Amino acid sequence: MRPNSPPRERNSVLLGRVIGNVVCTMKDASLVGQKLLIVQPLDRNGRDKGRPIIALDSVGAGAGETIYWCRGREASFPFLPAEPPTEATIVGIVDSVNIPGAGLLE
Repeated sequence: MRPNSPPRERNSVLLGRVIGNVVCTMKDASLVGQKLLIVQPLDRNGRDKGRPIIALDSVGAGAGETIYWCRGREASFPFLPAEPPTEATIVGIVDSVNIPGAGLLE
């Protein structure tokens, strides 16, 4: 980290909830056959955090499910060797989260 730069927010786990889907009749060829979902990011206690995002689905997630997602360059890794233009990808469906002292999020 550079001196005088603001501290980076640590995102060791990116949780979200699928709240909808996106239908595109015209899209980049590398997105043909890919499912786009609307994800509401969640905080560590399962509460809404920030604005919803659009994410590619690599695991078959559905509406209402709690999911694990990644962003940035890593978001295209589940689709290698293809590199679809995405900033966010759903990479897991969460069954439960147990945070010591905070209880269980299901």
